[in-house]
Amino acid sequence: MIRREASVELLKLAAQFKAVAVIGPRQSGKTTLVRHTFGHKPYVSMENPDTRQFAIEDPRGFLHQFPNGAILDEAQRVPHLFSYLQQILDEHNESGLFIITGSNNFLLQENISQSLAGRIAYLNLLPFSLNELADTGNWGLNELLFKGAYPPIYDQAVETNNWYNNYIRTYIERDVRQLKNIKDLYTFERFIKLCAGRIGQLLNMSNLAIETGVDHKTISSWIGILESSFIIYRLQPHHRNFNKRIVKMPKLYFYDTGLASALLGIQNEQQMDINPYRGSLFENFVITELIKTSFNKAKQSNIYFWRDNTGHEIDAVIEHANELLPIEIKSGKTITSDYFKGLFFWNKLSKQNGGAIVYGGNSFQKRSNGISIFPWNRIGELVKRIY
Repeated sequence: MIRREASVELLKLAAQFKAVAVIGPRQSGKTTLVRHTFGHKPYVSMENPDTRQFAIEDPRGFLHQFPNGAILDEAQRVPHLFSYLQQILDEHNESGLFIITGSNNFLLQENISQSLAGRIAYLNLLPFSLNELADTGNWGLNELLFKGAYPPIYDQAVETNNWYNNYIRTYIERDVRQLKNIKDLYTFERFIKLCAGRIGQLLNMSNLAIETGVDHKTISSWIGILESSFIIYRLQPHHRNFNKRIVKMPKLYFYDTGLASALLGIQNEQQMDINPYRGSLFENFVITELIKTSFNKAKQSNIYFWRDNTGHEIDAVIEHANELLPIEIKSGKTITSDYFKGLFFWNKLSKQNGGAIVYGGNSFQKRSNGISIFPWNRIGELVKRIY
């Protein structure tokens, strides 16, 4: 098993709270992590029809089987179980009693917020981080952009495109129907592909509705479905305006570049260098790595972007300890003067110095102007400086 960075925080949370919810996309390694970390606890999967039926028909009897707690996998399949779980947690003083996993954020949080508020901690688990993948081999950038970071890609003998095609089909046919009974699955799948073509762009739902052929309200609902199941996320603009009118629309990204590449029809890593979406995928890759760092520390994402109404933009702004770190993301392998323009503008406007650039090359540089340049495979060093 590849050691997950989130395991440290998971143990800390289990020592402080009566229950811990580990949530994230399907196949991100939630079950493996919790079973490895809490091997002494009984494991129950709510995907099993018989188990699920027992929990639905007799929730008290079901939970009575586990006087010392258990791992409840895919617990969002039995949402009313949380109401009965509340009483059990209130009657026990033991921490880390139940470990709950779920691949749907909305359903899980909706029920937890009603029943388990103050009794449970959250940990978001995304697919492998770059640091975690470093233990599995020496991967090239194009290969990682194409393959993504889902664990089964690396620990099973499965062809990448075949795995993602089946993942997309399973997600649409199973999770989407569970979340919302969408009848026109073909249109919904087309909608997901259109989202992949908008990586790193401002999310204009009106334009997306026109291209998809549905109304604005439907697009808003579908965006929520993709977010709640950890397919996409909206990167919010930073609120600091520096006396400038700033853009208030979020930008659209995917939680995994491999899934996005599959939706864009990329067949292999050799196509990546000439693909028009490579720059967007690289930007997506870097920002998601930064988000994984926050999640693995059991923190909310503190990453934003900044853009004014004249087009000046910073790809990522990290807010930490009342400080702002601007980061520019460039997919090219050669450092040029253009890489610095956004940071120079930001520093002049914000009356601060420094910043960072993450690019597709291999050399680290620290310039006299306080700007550090990190190669893509040393994002971890940038993260350490932040935290």
